[in-house]
Amino acid sequence: MLTMKEWMELVDYKITEGSAYGWRCYGPNAYSLDSWNGIHGKGGYSFGIVFSTKTQKVYEVSVCDYTNDRAYRIINPKNQEKHLKEAEQRGVDIKEAWDDVKYIDLEVKEDFMEKARAIFLDEAYDSRVQIPVDLKDNEWYDLMKMAHSLDITLNQLMEELITKASKLKTEDFSVKKTADNEDDELPTLIMDEE
Repeated sequence: MLTMKEWMELVDYKITEGSAYGWRCYGPNAYSLDSWNGIHGKGGYSFGIVFSTKTQKVYEVSVCDYTNDRAYRIINPKNQEKHLKEAEQRGVDIKEAWDDVKYIDLEVKEDFMEKARAIFLDEAYDSRVQIPVDLKDNEWYDLMKMAHSLDITLNQLMEELITKASKLKTEDFSVKKTADNEDDELPTLIMDEE
C-alpha cells in the first residue's frame, strides 16, 4: 500500500480539498484528501487518498484520468471486506467512479504509481493491469521452459494464461501440460479438485 509521503509526492503536494471520510468502514479517524487540477476533459485528473489522522495508515488511494475515462484504485486488503459490506448496506455500486466509468482495482503498488505519474504528467501509459504472481522457483522454471518452447516471452505466456484463466471465472486453477494438449499453443488450465 502507498504511504502518505508517496501519495503527497505523486500529487506534488497540491491539495485541493479535504474532509472527514463519510463512511464508517475505515473507523472514526478516517480523513480524505483530494488533488484535482480543475479539468474534467482532456488533460484532467484527480487523485484521492483516505487515511487515518491518528496513525497515518492509508486505507485507499485512487486516481481518475479524465482524458481516457479511466479510474484506478487500491483499497488496503485489510479493509476491503469492510468497505464492500458498507457499500452493500448503502446500496452503492463500489465499482462506479463516475457516469459509466468503473474503477479498475489494482493490486500492485508499482502499477498504481506508474499510472498515476503518467496521468499527472499527461503522458501515455500502459493501461493493462499488473497481477502479483506467487510461484515457487521450480514453477517459474517450468513456465520459462514452456515459453521458450512456444518461442514467446515469459510475460506473453503469463498474459495468455491469465487471460485464459479469467474466462474460467474461478480462482482455483492450476496450469498442467497433459497428453491430449501436447501440441496446443498454450497449456490447459485445469481446475484443482478438492
